[in-house]
Amino acid sequence: MTFPAVGIETEGNPGETVASPDKTPEGDVAVNKLTSVCLIVEYDGSHYYGSQLQDNLPTIQGELEKAIAELTREKARINAASRTDTGVHARGQVITFRTGSLLAPDTFVKGLNHYLPPDIAIKAAYPVVDSFNARRQAISREYHYSILNSRTPSPLRAGFYHLVTAALDTAAMNRVAQSLVGEHDFASFASSLESKLRSTRRRVYQAMVEREGEVVVFKMTANSFLPHQVRNTIGALIRVGLGKMTPDEFHSIMDARKPGIAGPSAPASGLCLMKVNYNYPFEEERQ
Repeated sequence: MTFPAVGIETEGNPGETVASPDKTPEGDVAVNKLTSVCLIVEYDGSHYYGSQLQDNLPTIQGELEKAIAELTREKARINAASRTDTGVHARGQVITFRTGSLLAPDTFVKGLNHYLPPDIAIKAAYPVVDSFNARRQAISREYHYSILNSRTPSPLRAGFYHLVTAALDTAAMNRVAQSLVGEHDFASFASSLESKLRSTRRRVYQAMVEREGEVVVFKMTANSFLPHQVRNTIGALIRVGLGKMTPDEFHSIMDARKPGIAGPSAPASGLCLMKVNYNYPFEEERQ
């Protein structure tokens, strides 16, 4: 089956296949012509030190690159659309890598899932043009933070929800969350700032708090996020919901534009990268 290439530009024949790479005497693939592949990845981040590669520590990138090497006999370096921290989950992480393999997209999905641990799964694969950059060409990222607002814990939800036993005023939380929509300087909601960071201004397209029974979900969509921005934001919103912070105090924190003052952060277990949005038609059906 032939799949069309996806991206801003279409160079050459979208259905063109890649020439079979030669093999070294040791049997490893000597890549002489590469194509780019995009993967939609879901993972439980509980047992990983984030998405980005770290020496001698289990990471999502490390596991994905090992699985790609097993399947293709190539050493590939992946590029992720959004960096997730230790313990943070993803339902729709987007990663790309270059390969000389001739495998079809469905074969990449099945083959990589065979080699990956059970807490990481490839949901879909697409060929993309070489100019496609999963991080730089994303127009927005969608994160959800899940809270179990219950007097008693739930063992089945423990790894994916933050337990808050006192009653939360979610209407008050939602009203304050609405003030985040638009373009603002979110420096106060960053735990720290990298020296190479050009700006702390971000455009938020959606910020809302919803309740269904004992489950409270904070949904935030923005063009990009500062380090720990969502967890620091929900930490402050929880204090609003508990009556420990007024809306004016929340707004004063945002106006101060001083990194770290919005903390403490909410735990990583409740945070999930739901989706990365692009202007390109390679979305799969998500259930």
